[in-house]
Amino acid sequence: MILPHHDRRSQFDHLQAMSIDTPSHTHRQTSTIHALYAHDMGPFHCQPKTCRGSTSMPCRSPQVIAPWLILAALVLDCPVADSQTRASSADIELSLPRLATPIHLSVPMTLADGWKPLRSGRLLESGAEQPPHIAQISTAIGADGKPLPEQYRLLAVLPAGQATATTRRFRLQLRPVAENAAPSTVPSPFRFEDASGQSLRLLEGDAPVFSYQYGTVVARHVPPGDPRRKRACYVHPIWGLDGEVLTADFPADHFHHHGLFWTWPHVEIDGKHYDLWADRGGLRQKFLRWLHRETGPVAAVLAFENGWFIGDTQVMTERIWLTAYHRSGDHRVIDVSLTFTPKDKTISLRGAPNKSYGGLALRFDPSSREATTITVPSGRTSADLPDTQLPWADLTSTFDRAGARSGAMLMVHPAHPDFPPTWLTRHYGPLCVGWPGVKARSFPPNQPVQLNYRIWIHRGAVDLECLKAVYHAYCAAQDISAIAVR
Repeated sequence: MILPHHDRRSQFDHLQAMSIDTPSHTHRQTSTIHALYAHDMGPFHCQPKTCRGSTSMPCRSPQVIAPWLILAALVLDCPVADSQTRASSADIELSLPRLATPIHLSVPMTLADGWKPLRSGRLLESGAEQPPHIAQISTAIGADGKPLPEQYRLLAVLPAGQATATTRRFRLQLRPVAENAAPSTVPSPFRFEDASGQSLRLLEGDAPVFSYQYGTVVARHVPPGDPRRKRACYVHPIWGLDGEVLTADFPADHFHHHGLFWTWPHVEIDGKHYDLWADRGGLRQKFLRWLHRETGPVAAVLAFENGWFIGDTQVMTERIWLTAYHRSGDHRVIDVSLTFTPKDKTISLRGAPNKSYGGLALRFDPSSREATTITVPSGRTSADLPDTQLPWADLTSTFDRAGARSGAMLMVHPAHPDFPPTWLTRHYGPLCVGWPGVKARSFPPNQPVQLNYRIWIHRGAVDLECLKAVYHAYCAAQDISAIAVR
């Protein structure tokens, strides 16, 4: 069910205010702590002012905060036999630093055999004067990029903590799926729309979020003899929060740039060289099938499988997951997971010499180079950065005639291979994560490699301290261990 489109913020407020019925005779039998994880995140500071361009991200006063995060989940006995009259709950304790931004969670869940939850639950925060937070129970992602049947992950967006709070405690309430039970009634603001069997678009309310181009796109302005005239398997457009298109496709300066894409300029198979980046050498990406499609109260999830082909022979399988969280104030988060598995032959990948591009790339479409600013952890950069190690980079510019500034930050998961990888940044539009970089690396058959990233789309210009806060929140969320329900 889709909420009627009035104000998108009121849609989310409506979701937050909704509750999931809990039986009055709920039995809870708890035992020992199942998971405990702590990690030194280092001190964090934020400027004592509201981040520019965001009405929903008040920065806290400058002070050192708790540099660690703990999650502890209590193991529960929840017999399936009594599932029609019994709810499940888990105590989750989060010790969070005083983050200036919300935390977007994607947490693995371990459930007892045969225990299936409804696709939504709620997180109740102890001592907080606010309605419960909606939790979405989504399909888990395997190490090979396949959906894991009967395994789950919890998706949630937790707002910034109160200024005086250093420890936040939550109770996760779930309900099992009862036989012949009606589906969950918690609505989703998201929907997918297919366009002519070539493109799949995601919308939140009436606002477009992104489109995945799974069919072959033909660019009429590219000369007919140019192999870059046709392309498939990329994400474009990616829209900003005011409907502006942030990304470029087949731009005149580089026909082979396509919104959010993942290709390499140097691919070697059986001693032969191919250029997947610029579509030279006969190696092509082709869409194969949909793996998962889901719309929930917290996020929309899309997963698909592509292949790398030389003629009719498939040499690589790639499985891509896109998790787009609901808009929160002046920003939106999209998580990107890429899994690559060579089929029968070893494949060698290498980035461009002295530049490093090759891997995930996000090509923006700014109105001008002069209007563009690129910010990295060391601050705003005036020059382009080739072959530079970075955990994140942000590009902000103007993208339409209205002249309003907006942009997006591309982040690398802290568990990424060779973290932090090398990048190429260019003020005319591309942010390129180069991995494995300028030195070739061989990948044996049937051994998957998974790479994870996050895109943080924002309205307005955001200062350095707030960008650091956003990345800090991303890293903090990765330290949460699995939730166990038994």
